[in-house]
Amino acid sequence: MERWAALELASTIRHDGEGGVADDLATVQGLKDWILRQHAPPAGHDPAAGDVVDENLRLRAVEVRRAVRALFARAVSPTRPSPPDAHRLMPADRAVAHLNATAALVPVVPQLDWPPEGPPEARLSATRDDPQATLLAALARAAVEFLGGPERGRLRACTAPRCVRYFVKGHGRQEWCKPSCGNRARAARHYERHHRAQNGASAQP
Repeated sequence: MERWAALELASTIRHDGEGGVADDLATVQGLKDWILRQHAPPAGHDPAAGDVVDENLRLRAVEVRRAVRALFARAVSPTRPSPPDAHRLMPADRAVAHLNATAALVPVVPQLDWPPEGPPEARLSATRDDPQATLLAALARAAVEFLGGPERGRLRACTAPRCVRYFVKGHGRQEWCKPSCGNRARAARHYERHHRAQNGASAQP
């Protein structure tokens, strides 16, 4: 699982399009759907198959997300974090400990693949045949790699009205996670300037 999965996991809390906040992991089916959208299930498992995804796995995945979002909030400091859970974030030291413990649920060992035709390729192979633990450990390792890598310094919380996403800044002037958020933010600024001007004019004798 690529380290960008950490950003995708954090983004399972999102704007619902109607002024509120949606949680893609609020149900077992929601977690299953999200796993299926991840293109490479870890270690050859398909955690969305059968009864692998249950309420226990959902609760544990949500706890990993809590740790990730707490550390994302720390990474973007001193600017404000994403607002939905900013008032009830897991303490940073607890979040670090939780990610490290979850990443260690499934030990991995390096393996070499070298087909008769083609170059060799190194991969990590899980040493425990437990789809739930494998998924959780993969999510935690993705977060560790993301937060320990260069993307952490470019992590931002989108400041557009109603947006609750984190994003990685792609260029020096980027303020929002996507163009539609930029359009909404500019419209809000225009409205605010116009509203202040109108109020100022009406207050004059």
